[in-house]
Amino acid sequence: MTDRLAELSAQGVAVWLDDLSRVRLTSGSLDKMRTEQHVVGVTTNPSIFQKALSDAHAYDEQLRDLALQKVTVEEAVRLMTAKDVRWASDVMRPAYDTSNGVDGRVSIEVDPRKAHETASTVAEAKTLWWLVDRPNLFIKIPATLAGLPAITEVLAAGISVNVTLIFSVERYRAVMDAFLAGLEKAKANGHDLSKIGSVASFFVSRVDTEVDKRLDKIGSDAAKALKGKAAIANARLAYEAYTEVFGTDRWKALAAAGAHPQRPLWASTGTKNPEFLDTIYVEELIAFGTVNTMPEPVIFAYEDHGTTRGDTVTGNFADAHQAFTDLAAAGIDFADVFKVLEEEGVEKFEASWNELLEGVAASLKAAGS
Repeated sequence: MTDRLAELSAQGVAVWLDDLSRVRLTSGSLDKMRTEQHVVGVTTNPSIFQKALSDAHAYDEQLRDLALQKVTVEEAVRLMTAKDVRWASDVMRPAYDTSNGVDGRVSIEVDPRKAHETASTVAEAKTLWWLVDRPNLFIKIPATLAGLPAITEVLAAGISVNVTLIFSVERYRAVMDAFLAGLEKAKANGHDLSKIGSVASFFVSRVDTEVDKRLDKIGSDAAKALKGKAAIANARLAYEAYTEVFGTDRWKALAAAGAHPQRPLWASTGTKNPEFLDTIYVEELIAFGTVNTMPEPVIFAYEDHGTTRGDTVTGNFADAHQAFTDLAAAGIDFADVFKVLEEEGVEKFEASWNELLEGVAASLKAAGS
C-alpha cells in the first residue's frame, strides 16, 4: 500500500494538522495522526478554539474549577486554550526531539483584537510563552503593519514565532526582514539561536476565493479562464522570494550562529471551490523546506489519493509571474485584493474570538450555578 504522506514528507514538506481540541487530545487522535499520518506539527487559531469549546463537554470539569475561582472570561479562555496547547506540545515532543527542534511545534495565537497594537501584542506573546511553558511552542502573530515590529521584538526575547495572515509577497518580504532583525537582536541579547524557531504562514485558498469572485464579476471568457490560478502562483512567488532572502550574506551570518530558517508555511489549504481537486493546494505546492498545515479532511484525502510528483514549485516561477501578468491584464487589482483579505482575516478571527468569549462566559455562569 502506498504511503502518500510519507512520500510527501520525503520531499521536504512537513505535514502539520490545522486543528486542535480537548476531545482530540483525550481520545488519542492527535498522537495517532503523529504516528500514522506523519503529522509533525499543529496549528490553531481563534476559529478552531471557538469551535472546540462550543462543541464538546470535555471542558466541563475545568470550567467548574474556573467558575469556583471566579476568574474573568478572558482568564478562563487563556487557561483552557493554554492547557490544550501545552498538552498537544507534549504529544508532539517526539517530533520536536527527532528533528532537532525544527518540527513538533504547536501554535497559539495572540488575541486577534490586538492585531493593530504592537506593544500589547508583544506583552501577550511573552505571557503566553510563560503560561504554556514548552520549548516547542509557537506564538502566532498576525503580519499586520503593527505586527511586524512585534515579530522582531518577540524573537529578540528568544520566543519562537508563527507569523500568520500573510497574503502578499510584498508583505512576506517584510515578514522575513522582521525575522532576520529579530534573530540579530536575539543574538545580541545572548540567546541561543538554534532554540528559536519560526514559520511564515502564507494563506492560499482565500486568494483564489477573492480573485475568482472578481473574475466572475469581470465576466469575460478570458477572465474566467484564469480562475484557480492566482493562489498557487502567489504561493510559488512567495517561495521564490524565500529562496532569494535565505541565500543572502545576512542570513548566512545568522545560520553560522546556529539559526534555523523561517520556513514558508502554506495555510488555508482546504479547497473551497468544489470544482477544484481537494488536494490541489498540497500537490501544487511541494517544495523542500516548506510546511503544509491541513485540515484533517485534506490530510486523509491526500493519504487516500494525493499525488507526489517531486518539486512542483521551483520550476514554475516563470509561469507564476506570467499568471500574475495575465490576471492584472484581466483587471485584477492585487493591491486591493490583499488589503481586503488581510482586513477580512483579522475581522474573522476577531468575530470568532468574541464568540468564544461569549460562549465561555455562558459556560462559566452555568458551571457556577
